[in-house]
Amino acid sequence: MKPLFSLFLFLFLGNYLFAQEISLIPEPKEIKISEGYFKLSPSTRIQSKNAKTDITADLFNHFLEENWDIRLKKGTARKNRINLVLDNKMPEESYMLDVSPSGITITGDAAGVFYGIQTLNQLLTEKDGTLSVPCVTISDSPRFGYRGLMLDVGRYFYSKEYIKKFIDRMAQFKLNMFHWHLTEDGGWRIEIKKYPELTKRIAWRSSTQSGYGWEVQNHIPHGGYYTQKDVKEIIQYAAERHVTIIPEIEMPGHTLGVLSVFPELSCTGGPFPVPNTWGIREDIFCAGNEKTFEFLENVLSEIIELFPSEYIHIGGDEAPKKRWEECPKCRQRIKDEGLKDTHELQSYFIQRVEKFINSKGKRIIGWDEILEGGLAPNATVMSWRGEAGGIAAANMGHDVIMAPNDYMYLDYFQSDDKVNEPLGATWAPPVTLERNYSYEPYSEKISKEQQKFIKGVQANVWGEFIHQENHVDYMAYPRALALSEIGWSPISKKDYDSFLKRLPARLKQLDKQWVTFRIPEPQGWDNITVANNKATLNLKPLVEDAVLHYTIDGSDPTVYGKELNGPVTLSIEGDSIELKCAVLLPSGRYSAVYTRVISRD
Repeated sequence: MKPLFSLFLFLFLGNYLFAQEISLIPEPKEIKISEGYFKLSPSTRIQSKNAKTDITADLFNHFLEENWDIRLKKGTARKNRINLVLDNKMPEESYMLDVSPSGITITGDAAGVFYGIQTLNQLLTEKDGTLSVPCVTISDSPRFGYRGLMLDVGRYFYSKEYIKKFIDRMAQFKLNMFHWHLTEDGGWRIEIKKYPELTKRIAWRSSTQSGYGWEVQNHIPHGGYYTQKDVKEIIQYAAERHVTIIPEIEMPGHTLGVLSVFPELSCTGGPFPVPNTWGIREDIFCAGNEKTFEFLENVLSEIIELFPSEYIHIGGDEAPKKRWEECPKCRQRIKDEGLKDTHELQSYFIQRVEKFINSKGKRIIGWDEILEGGLAPNATVMSWRGEAGGIAAANMGHDVIMAPNDYMYLDYFQSDDKVNEPLGATWAPPVTLERNYSYEPYSEKISKEQQKFIKGVQANVWGEFIHQENHVDYMAYPRALALSEIGWSPISKKDYDSFLKRLPARLKQLDKQWVTFRIPEPQGWDNITVANNKATLNLKPLVEDAVLHYTIDGSDPTVYGKELNGPVTLSIEGDSIELKCAVLLPSGRYSAVYTRVISRD
């Protein structure tokens, strides 16, 4: 019995150790772990027989070169190969990944093969100078077809190069819809050839609100826009990574910048400045003016020509009705169209724009305000004011993208400590990583029959207070990793404790890629035990190979901290001690200083 028991123990421990090395985000649908490794070397061949998988093979080589200075040659081989197999009969975006000591095979449609490579990237480990992949069989497919991340460039312009990096990170974690918020009251970010004044005059402003009060201004000119050539380049870049770009052109509200150039499209005639502050403006497009619709159709024609996506986002949010109520043209429109009020006038506005977009073979998405006054027939609702709009739309039989602000707004603070965090939305409770991860798109208020109308989930990075590109990364990650698991992984695999165990390896990878994500509080931070007036710290950083430094004398742990390795017991002298802790990454970047008061028991 002893030899059999020893064999069982060896196999159990072997599989346990392999499991410890596998830290995949998002968690795959099915994974089976076998014994052994595939060892990758410059002699390994990558085999691809299709133009679409050739692109993925090239991207994999780029990943290897960037991280390990290795490039694989293309070619056929019986062993020591990575074989990319295109199978369009498999479900969309699904893949099979099989790793044995002799080779790796990834099978799926074009997107599926790409996602299989993203999983392979996460499986790669380096030991003693050798790249290896644990032997596994993975069968995987997404829970939702729409897995989106929005970036607002209307308030702040971010470079073309950064947009590509943003898309890279999305694709790395199997997010597939990039919602590009291109226009705002204080910024127009896309070239429209018929109206060059838009970018000439609205892409730039003299100053920017740089704090929480409107009067807090930096007095620094800011601006920029994407040419149509830039846009085509970015669309192609995203398509190679199986990311669809959905453009948003705001209407009828958040359009004060446009009205500063074309005041005749307003209800009052202006004049209007390009605003330097954020907020909701009473001056919006005049719904009673035919020139408004002529302008919008001309703009949308160029947008539709540029973007191959099925959807065009038309905003529809935060459009006050005061000017419409006072405007003779709008009141006449209400009378002529037999409408009840200005809410139905908004519905008229949205439905008229929808008919035009539908005539061009596209569909509209709008924020949940487009429900007001009656929903456009073919519209998809993006529910942001909580879930109520999405629930109502799904129960009416309309497609819905869930993006509730109290879970999915990534400009909201990530903790209660607003002193040590960069600027964020002060008006809302924090969206912590745990809260973000806890979101479930299928509300209990939607029947199982109507759940089919929930097409996916999206998180939004609004730019009011996000002035630099590295700040975007800080607000987006690691919460976008939670988003990826919500959108991709089966509900049965969704577990926050498991997610935290898999997170350190993924954050180490992002650190290596110089992504300035927010470094989470160490594991155990909220579970410090006190007994006999002694506090036991059993803290572990949530980034692999990071180091914890702490102080209890009020000094800065990034300068004076002691290294924390394993459990530490601290005596509480007096009523309490103030624990300060910071995490040092392998790249040399420190976290914010986390502070908590530990009281006597």
